[in-house]
Amino acid sequence: MISVSRASGTLQFPAKFILVAAMNPCPCGYLTDPDRNCSCSPSNIIKYQKRISGPLLDRIDLHVEVPKVKFDKLTSDQTSETSAEIRKRVEQARGFQQTRFKAVNIITNSEMSSRQVKELCQVDDKTVSLLRQAVSQLNLSARSYFRILKLARTIADLAGTEKIKLEHVAEALQYRPKVE
Repeated sequence: MISVSRASGTLQFPAKFILVAAMNPCPCGYLTDPDRNCSCSPSNIIKYQKRISGPLLDRIDLHVEVPKVKFDKLTSDQTSETSAEIRKRVEQARGFQQTRFKAVNIITNSEMSSRQVKELCQVDDKTVSLLRQAVSQLNLSARSYFRILKLARTIADLAGTEKIKLEHVAEALQYRPKVE
């Protein structure tokens, strides 16, 4: 819920949404382009990237760099996973979540409280060690730690596995913002 308070009173609005946002890596857009040179100074790049605050970035679960698609790939006959196949995996993962949360008033892993994450996102000692190292080296907040576990739970659901494995947490860590 979002509460808007004014002199005349307070209104509450539902606020369940998925944010999808895009941003260039730098003002000119060519910082990570293998074919074109970036014309931005290092200070301009830092200034540009800092326009989005750390606390806001911390609340975004997936940070994915999307490279330019090469012409050969666009014209290739190679097939990838179909939308129908992806849909089937997503529906299966949603089924796992529906079963997992049948006794509580949530639908998806992203809605879990930190208490629920501790209860439902158990990991082995090797994975705890990876998380400890990530929290230390990447300077992750408590919020980021719990978001990583929720995302790892979703990755495990999409893989059709009951337990969160080391590779699920490692993949979830790859979706955190890159530290410059």
